[in-house]
Amino acid sequence: MPTSDAEGKDWSLERFKFHLPNTVTDVGPGEGTYAKLFRPVHEGVWWTAVEIHKPYVAKFKLRSTKTRRMYDEIHVEDIRESEDHLLYRDLVVLGDILEHMPREDAVALLERTVAAGAWNILVSVPIVESVQGEVDGNPQEAHLHQWDPDDMDAVMSGLGGNVDTFRGSTLGCWWWYRS
Repeated sequence: MPTSDAEGKDWSLERFKFHLPNTVTDVGPGEGTYAKLFRPVHEGVWWTAVEIHKPYVAKFKLRSTKTRRMYDEIHVEDIRESEDHLLYRDLVVLGDILEHMPREDAVALLERTVAAGAWNILVSVPIVESVQGEVDGNPQEAHLHQWDPDDMDAVMSGLGGNVDTFRGSTLGCWWWYRS
């Protein structure tokens, strides 16, 4: 769904405050949960959204205006087909997105994000069984992989760098960062 559970958001916000990135790519922003949460903390950040479902851009008013800041740049495309420069950011947010692709695609995306030069990666995924099909006519909302938190721990640790982990009752969050 284009919304996200509140679990792990305070934890993520604390890491954002610590790292204070100046450039962010938010993959699959949906309603803009992370931009709404993080933007007030650190002004002047350049926010890029990569949203696969074009109707969400208008539905959730993702474009910045003179009176409301959301995303400075929006790309309507599948991140798996995006140019690597969109992953060369201080922070890449993969919030509730990796469950929407096969596991091998998710791992390849994480590896590609590191190789592209991201300094920080925030991952949030359901860590309980979360079966979901198409939502509001969007087939991209279907969950194609159910993540086990131990499996995600192994994947994130295998990227090199450092990893902080939060395990809630519904969501798990991982903050990967370069030394």
